[in-house]
Amino acid sequence: LCRACRRDLCAEPADAMLLHLPLIVGCAWTHRTLPIRTHAVSRSATAVADGASNAATRAAVRMAATTSDAIIPKSVLFGNPEYASPIISPDGKLLAYLRPDEGVLNVWCRTVGASDDRVITKDRYRGIRQAFWAEDSKTLLYMQDDGGDENFHLWGIDATTPSSAARDLTPFPGAKAQNVVTNKRFPDQLLVGINKRDPTQFDMYRCTLATGELTLDTENPGGVLGWGTEDESFEVREAIVMNPADSSTTVRVRDSAGDEWRDLVTFPYGEEGNMVEFARDGKSVLALSTLGRETQALVRLDATTGAELETIAYDPKSNTAGILLDDDTKEVRAVSFNYARTERRFFDKELEADFRALEAAAPGGAEVSIASRTRDEQTWIVAFRRDDGPTEYAVYDKEAGGTVSPLFVSQPALLEYKFAKMEDVRITARDGLELVAYLTRADSDAPTPLVLLVHGGPWARDGWGFNAMAQWMANRGYAVLQVNYRGSSGYGKSFLHKGDKQWGVGDMQHDLSDAVAWAVKEGIAREDRVCIFGGSYGGDATLARM
Repeated sequence: LCRACRRDLCAEPADAMLLHLPLIVGCAWTHRTLPIRTHAVSRSATAVADGASNAATRAAVRMAATTSDAIIPKSVLFGNPEYASPIISPDGKLLAYLRPDEGVLNVWCRTVGASDDRVITKDRYRGIRQAFWAEDSKTLLYMQDDGGDENFHLWGIDATTPSSAARDLTPFPGAKAQNVVTNKRFPDQLLVGINKRDPTQFDMYRCTLATGELTLDTENPGGVLGWGTEDESFEVREAIVMNPADSSTTVRVRDSAGDEWRDLVTFPYGEEGNMVEFARDGKSVLALSTLGRETQALVRLDATTGAELETIAYDPKSNTAGILLDDDTKEVRAVSFNYARTERRFFDKELEADFRALEAAAPGGAEVSIASRTRDEQTWIVAFRRDDGPTEYAVYDKEAGGTVSPLFVSQPALLEYKFAKMEDVRITARDGLELVAYLTRADSDAPTPLVLLVHGGPWARDGWGFNAMAQWMANRGYAVLQVNYRGSSGYGKSFLHKGDKQWGVGDMQHDLSDAVAWAVKEGIAREDRVCIFGGSYGGDATLARM
């Protein structure tokens, strides 16, 4: 959950996840099972995927094209979304969203039920990637840096006053803001982490929204990487600390703002976990933990001893990906997992019925997620995420009997074209390890050239959904394979650490080779026309063989 807006980030559409990031904080085959000729490409050398000769080849050879016969312009595939990240105000009166203004992403706002759309911010350089409402239902908050220096500040603007100017709520040159927390019980305040005292340490400050006044709330004693609050009191009562000597992570808690900190639970290196929320009675906490198991489970811990009291939700193949709590009782309402696609387990029958209704209203095959909700949860903004088209947003009105009304489409220009479906597939590596991969075909009947698109990180993962890069290549005649090789995140601690000391060599590279061999064997790829491409760690994997 995002601590600022309480959104389930793991269930967000891909465009929303990308926009949320500022807040949250040659061939590489080392072993061949088939005689594969490979070609290395870099980001600066991808013109091969955009030539007129390819268009002619597609027309002559591809009899079962998965995308439009016309070359889809890169400006359509990679341009700014027309609409992104819609958020309804807590009182349900205003709707904010991101949209370009003079070619740069800015925050727009409209009155719910009206057509008075207006641009709220005036950024002309980098664009605004994420905005969220303060709990007063009139202040829009957003993160922005200074000319790309990546020292993001927290800004606020009164969305109800047309002449209002944006205010830098963390106006300290060279400092950075993060860890923003709002609370419906304290609508005139927020908490924000700032490193103005010490560039290496983030202290928590309490901000009064009306005046912008900042007061030091909790000073970092050293080594605290993140903070959390208890919801009823809105006090900072959770801290995440990493020990540089052994790379272990410890969750610390305290009983009130005036009490001493104590260690609650420690996750040694190789284990994964963190705290989610205090229970309402204060006697237990919800946490994610791999202790005693392979993957990250949602568990309940004793708030005094840290002992595990209950395993609430667990999947042996994938980590817990998203959690939805009752905002008042703190009871678990739903938990999601994502081995290949999003799957939810419901603990609330009414919520389950809501999702079933939304799934029935969604375009075929689309995944449903909540973009935002009103405080009374009667009005939802929902996202229908597809693999073969843009994300569609709709309004779910529970007071009106559960009606679903279209809101807008993220990139309406994409609707003019046909796109390939993305298949989630399973590939068995040479040592028997199962790998989840995503395949975007250029031709449904015949083998084509293949681009192995390697994700970065490597402690990250690929997922299902519309991927502009894959669609760009598929439209030009290339199948695209994205594999979650060992070392990718989301599949548990052993899978993650099987990649240790394997970056660019050994088993991680073998997984990529085995994925290509699979694609050739399955008649998807031409063995003499295989490329590898990627950025970050994907670029490293590309260079490893060169």
